[in-house]
Amino acid sequence: MNPRKREAVVNALKRKGFEPSNTDHVRLQYFNTAGRKTRVWTKASHGGKHREISVSNLSKMAKQCKLSNHDFERLIDCPLSRDGYEDMLITADEIAAVNDN
Repeated sequence: MNPRKREAVVNALKRKGFEPSNTDHVRLQYFNTAGRKTRVWTKASHGGKHREISVSNLSKMAKQCKLSNHDFERLIDCPLSRDGYEDMLITADEIAAVNDN
């Protein structure tokens, strides 16, 4: 894994169902395909000094997103679709299936 531009990572996560939290401008919360908030979240440092996310922070973000480093790269580079990501979270019992109440 290599350092990544913060803006590119945040935009990729937003395309995959993460939304900025109302309470913390650097926290991104995952919403499932039904639009329900889940317990999966990550943080991206904010500010001029943090234009790139270091490898160690990308690893932390991957762990927060319940993914390996490899799968996190796939998520932000787009080979891993939102549906594929959500299936992985459901299989790992991190979130409930959309049709579950």
